Amino acid sequence: MCALPPPDLGQGTHRLGLHPPLLPGRTWDGFFQFPRKSRFRSYPPIRLLPHRNASSEAKAHTAIGFFLWLICWADLFYSFWERSQSTYRAPVFVVSPTVLGITMLLATFLIQFERIKGVQSSGVMLNFWIIALLCAIIIFRSKVLHALKPDVNIEFRDATFFTYFALILVQLILACFPDRPPLFSERVNDPNPCPEESASFLSKITFWWISGMMIKGYKRPLETKDLWSMNKEDKSVEVVPVLAKNWEKEYLKAKKEPLKMLYSPKKQRMETNPNNDPQEEAEALILKPQPKPVEPSLFKALYKTFGPYFFMSSFFKFVHDILMFSGPEILKLLLQFVGNKDAPNWQGYLYTALLFFCVCLQTLILHKYFHICFVTGMRLKTAVVGLVYRKSLVISNAARRTSTIGEIVNLMSVDAQRFMDLATYINMIWSAPLQVILALYLLWQNLGPSVLAGVAVMILLVPVNAVIAVKTKKYQVVQMKCKDNRIKLMNEILNGIKVLKLYAWELAFKEKVLSIRQEELQVLKKSAYLSAVGTFTWVCAPFLVALSTFAVYVLIDETNVLDAEKAFVSLALFNILRFPLNMLPMVISSMVQASVSLKRLRVFLSHEELEPDSIIREPTKNAESMIDMRNATFCWSRNDPPSLKEINITIPEGSLIAVVGQVGCGKSSLLSALLGEMEKKEGYVAMKGSVAYVPQQAWIQNASLKDNVLFGREIKEPLYKEVLESCALLPDLEILPSGDRTEIGEKGVNLSGGQKQRVSLARAVYCNTDVYLLDDPLSAVDAHVGKHIFDHVIGPKGLLKDKTRILVTHGVSYLPQMDSIIVMIDGKITEVGSYQNLLEQDGAFAEFLRTYANAEQNKDQDSTEFEEEEEIPSPSEEKHLENGILMNEKNEKLLQRPLSVASESNKNIHSNSTANIDKSGGPKDDWKLTEADKAKTGSVKIAVFWEYMKAIGLILSFISVILFLCNHVSSLASNYWLSLWTDDRVVNGTQQNTKMRLSVYGTLGISQGIAVFGYSTSVSLGGVLASRYLHLDLLYNVLRFPMSFFERTPSGNLVNRFSKEMDTIDSMIPQIIKMFMGSLFNVIGACIVILIATPIAAVIIPPLGLIYFFVQRFYVATSRQLKRLESVSRSPVYSHFNETLLGASVIRAFGEQKQFININDYRVDENQRAYYPSIVSNRWLAIRLEFVGNCIVLFASLFAVISRYTLSPGLVGLSISYALQVTTYLNWLVRMSSELETNVVAVERVKEYADLKQEVGYRVLKDFMKRFPCDKAHSD
Repeated sequence: MCALPPPDLGQGTHRLGLHPPLLPGRTWDGFFQFPRKSRFRSYPPIRLLPHRNASSEAKAHTAIGFFLWLICWADLFYSFWERSQSTYRAPVFVVSPTVLGITMLLATFLIQFERIKGVQSSGVMLNFWIIALLCAIIIFRSKVLHALKPDVNIEFRDATFFTYFALILVQLILACFPDRPPLFSERVNDPNPCPEESASFLSKITFWWISGMMIKGYKRPLETKDLWSMNKEDKSVEVVPVLAKNWEKEYLKAKKEPLKMLYSPKKQRMETNPNNDPQEEAEALILKPQPKPVEPSLFKALYKTFGPYFFMSSFFKFVHDILMFSGPEILKLLLQFVGNKDAPNWQGYLYTALLFFCVCLQTLILHKYFHICFVTGMRLKTAVVGLVYRKSLVISNAARRTSTIGEIVNLMSVDAQRFMDLATYINMIWSAPLQVILALYLLWQNLGPSVLAGVAVMILLVPVNAVIAVKTKKYQVVQMKCKDNRIKLMNEILNGIKVLKLYAWELAFKEKVLSIRQEELQVLKKSAYLSAVGTFTWVCAPFLVALSTFAVYVLIDETNVLDAEKAFVSLALFNILRFPLNMLPMVISSMVQASVSLKRLRVFLSHEELEPDSIIREPTKNAESMIDMRNATFCWSRNDPPSLKEINITIPEGSLIAVVGQVGCGKSSLLSALLGEMEKKEGYVAMKGSVAYVPQQAWIQNASLKDNVLFGREIKEPLYKEVLESCALLPDLEILPSGDRTEIGEKGVNLSGGQKQRVSLARAVYCNTDVYLLDDPLSAVDAHVGKHIFDHVIGPKGLLKDKTRILVTHGVSYLPQMDSIIVMIDGKITEVGSYQNLLEQDGAFAEFLRTYANAEQNKDQDSTEFEEEEEIPSPSEEKHLENGILMNEKNEKLLQRPLSVASESNKNIHSNSTANIDKSGGPKDDWKLTEADKAKTGSVKIAVFWEYMKAIGLILSFISVILFLCNHVSSLASNYWLSLWTDDRVVNGTQQNTKMRLSVYGTLGISQGIAVFGYSTSVSLGGVLASRYLHLDLLYNVLRFPMSFFERTPSGNLVNRFSKEMDTIDSMIPQIIKMFMGSLFNVIGACIVILIATPIAAVIIPPLGLIYFFVQRFYVATSRQLKRLESVSRSPVYSHFNETLLGASVIRAFGEQKQFININDYRVDENQRAYYPSIVSNRWLAIRLEFVGNCIVLFASLFAVISRYTLSPGLVGLSISYALQVTTYLNWLVRMSSELETNVVAVERVKEYADLKQEVGYRVLKDFMKRFPCDKAHSD
């Protein structure tokens, strides 16, 4: 190879621009060895997968690698043979094939190693083959040119090289395709695995693997079944425990405060004077004053959990930032080329190709960085939500008073979202200063000390941004507080909507919500003004820097000529400066918001937890007593007075104990203490065996009746039927539409109080535990049903006869059957004994009997009268019952009526049991009361945007568009004016009309700033107006819905709209509108400039525009539906969370925390299943659109090179500098257009309640009042 003659560097074909000169022959060895060096320097940790058999592709890889090794050794042996023939060759002919052969052998071994470990596609090997091919292709070209010369024979080395080149090309082609998955991979059993795992390296870096979903989404609306399974490393079960472990370490480290002792001053004096009396040398130790409590650092826990991912993203961001400055440098070379008419054409083509390559590489690296950041943000949100949920299951009662449901919901929705949003741009904290420093350095190289004027302007803007950041944090804190109060009140309204409508309190509570909302809107309005000032400084900062720099440059010395090279290279650098200067304040603002959320989360996660060790749990073997309490004192909070004092009881196994006393004497508190729900101040409490708990207020899940009874356990049909029969639930199965498969609404809205209590009791009985804590479960049922339940479940002959039962009751008729009775007064146990013994004592128990015996006698009498007077339900009433909704109290009694009769006749129940269970287990579909949040399909209707514009105000919307137009016309005019300025003739080393040019340039910039402030203010205030109107409309509609709507709609759906959707309308949509409008006008302006500079670009821009439009519509169809699916899957997370908070004590009592954590993790993962394709589709779109933008850069540069004899350097500089920005503008335009369309779904979801059926108005007409009442019977 090295024997080839050096290429001609003279005036041959290279001067014609056909091809650049090649490197001398001695450099071939360097090129040949470059793959070896890069190969091992870039070797990353290999992902290990299960062992599997070799595929045909892997075998081909290995075989070709072996042949490559043989070829290299053939060259080596040929060199040895030549030496044996006394033919001298340079040492490189021995060293090069030796080293290359070893490299190919190692590459072959690596192929085998990756195959054994199950790596399906190796990015390392693909990059290696690409570099090897690029190095060989230069030699290949020279050998082809050499071989085409006449009278040239093909030598042995030529033949081996051509073979080597062909095999390298085959290896590269094979490396582009993934291998088959491992035989025992988890993907084999996954019905819809994520294709990312099996994608090739090229597919991963271009995000081609998502194309299948994009095509499917374009053809038809996506459904939940189309979503992939979550990657294992993204699931809650993998992410949450890591953060929980790191948080626990930080929490324990902060709480561990060692006792620090100090010597007293006397002791210190003794040490300095040893001659003092030894008796005075007694060590007088004093305790150091208690230091301020150290707060645990949630930030450190997050850093330990997600720090490595951010470091990985930082590497890609650093490489991207370095590549970003290649554009202005190559632009400088292009402008020098255009200005030098004698330069060879190949230089221009080389610069064009180099510029295109750099921007394409920059695109791939940037979106790899974004993908890591978005996935990390998704994992961060998953971890925070999971941690908050787990904390809510163990939070103490004192802490629960300070953390309302509304606040905790906001922690899961708004605050967790803040972290996810910040994760995307957190690296700008160091990247923005780096970009600014590099830009200023290159500007110094270009304009000299004049750049210091621009630095001064940036320094002056720092205090402004600091004030804005401080004010933003202040307003953010106030806004979140108002939001918490509003969501808390909305939760109370939704939970008590029956009472509100019964007493017609809707208007009063509406005003309370609106008063809180008004405070929130005032803060939003102040934030809007602040945002306008911030946008003004951010947008104007690059121009002010450019203006001050150019002004100083041309005014300090008349010989300083502002030519095209200086102006537009500087302008390109100023455009680079624009992004960090714009983003840094936004990132600081996001960090301020995240710091507020971080503090709120830290405070919540630091709350005291229930002490699991306060109750000693022991096994049941050889148990003499099941419950033992000695001198136990309990309170609800550490700072509260004791609620239970000096409790001493011992309860033997299998006994039936009653706890009686006046209202508020501590009966329910005694059960809560046994469950560990209270703070134990002193004493000893031990409980043996498993526990079941029936609260006084039944807690019912939004699930089928059967699922409520089973409570996550496996079904045992005989036991299940026996439990239903004993708890008097079989007659209900005849009434319910689908028997035990009928869905029960949230909080049991379609069941009566007695039915809910019996379901709650059946749940406890089915669990078959050792100890039963029953908090007055018979109070919600009539006497006959109560008697049936006591006889068949609780009593001495019931299902629980061998269990330990503690029954809180006011029913005196059950007391004679008790083994023992505990009498309580004011939190103390005053009497303990059997029924007869307590009667003989004639103490507190006798007084209790006299009080409650009369009340129970009246209750029995009322119940008997009701049985005698009750009529058979009418067909219309039966219809209401079949619908599963109790419309009034009469229907509730109709449900209880068959149970009263059935309680007297066990025979009737037994005879009907088979029929009831058969009905529930038949082929009839499950009956659903609640309606799941449904995702709409298709594009967002124009009417939704029109509704939002009307909410803003049509006049204000029109003014905003005009101001946007004025801003970008001013920007375009100022840059065009700059191009004319740079083309001014230079006379005697100076330009004419410099001051006039500078003043006009500054005036255009000032007009741009005024327009910026105007549109920012109008859009921000318009967002506040729209937010106010939409929230008012939503609140008004929700409060006027009939009760049937609330019975079939989970509260999570409504909370989702009042929290997350309204937060989107409050904060995100106005910002997205500003970015969308700015990007739209920027793209239009860039295309206009390119067309003015190079009219031939009109041939290319329309086709590229069509490609852009097609890709954008292709993307939006999928992205929009993914956003809807994500919004719909978010509601069950909130519903389940509300349900958990209401039943936390029951969940803990049954020890089912793990089951509910799994349910929460599943629902969060389902939500992320829709979110993950959404972020990946963004990357899919951005890469393709940026490639379109890169093509615009390519053709703008190419046309400038072709037309360089007719174009001025000023126009070329203006055209290419705008083309370099088109990539960013296109990316942001499509991203913001899709973000606008996907986030305006929040408006769609808020407005969808406007067309639902509502109740009549609150005001009654006077004519109607005159006619009412219309007969004497009603008027009496």
